[in-house]
Amino acid sequence: MLPINLMIELGIVSVVLMATRFAAFGRKLAAATLILLALAAFSPLGNLLLYPLESRFPPWDPSRGAPDGIIVLGGSIDTDLSAAHRTPVVAHAADRLFAPAELARRYPNTRIVFTGGTANLVSTDSREADYSAPILENLGIAKQRLILERDSRNTYENAIFTKQLVAPKPGERWLLVTSAFHMPRSMGIFRKAGFDVEAYPVDWRMGGRDDLFSFTNVGTDGLGRTEVAVREWIGLIAYRLMGRTGELLPGPAKD
Repeated sequence: MLPINLMIELGIVSVVLMATRFAAFGRKLAAATLILLALAAFSPLGNLLLYPLESRFPPWDPSRGAPDGIIVLGGSIDTDLSAAHRTPVVAHAADRLFAPAELARRYPNTRIVFTGGTANLVSTDSREADYSAPILENLGIAKQRLILERDSRNTYENAIFTKQLVAPKPGERWLLVTSAFHMPRSMGIFRKAGFDVEAYPVDWRMGGRDDLFSFTNVGTDGLGRTEVAVREWIGLIAYRLMGRTGELLPGPAKD
């Protein structure tokens, strides 16, 4: 159901239909698919879908003082490429790695947890935590401060396994570092798991409200934003239906 996959599937179906007695419908489907592709690539569609996600949680307020721990969600490392080249390969969302390095310098007594195994359908020995640790160490985080959770395959398991690993005590304050568009689902999952965390969003894909109705002349950029947003909305709906979050679009806690 992701946009690029769906449009390729519709395009194939339209071509097949053109060779049958449903050729007229095939031509209409091909035209609709082309229009959908243009909307996803060049229109503000991706921004309109992303904005409610990225603006849901404001930047973290440091005025309350140092946190007790920082949880960094995986999603930056391509484990297959890293294994093939025997070196960490950062595919996207590099801010998820830069942010904890800065926080670690600011709060030298804070624990740092990286959670991420492999998202592959077929399990492999390549774990994101193993490749992320050297990067975080090179960015200045001492090895003894790092706690690695390397078995999780998705955000739900990130929350469950991390809670089991660190056993947070009542009153402790933990930050959750992940991409801004991914923060609503992540916060909802951690809350449902009984792990109270504070949002520290990073890796924004759009500037803000001013970008809501802006068009792009680079199709891959628009497709990328649309793909990310649709994937996240599908995740929010699926996790809500499975009972892994308490609401469709989790937001800041109400005092």
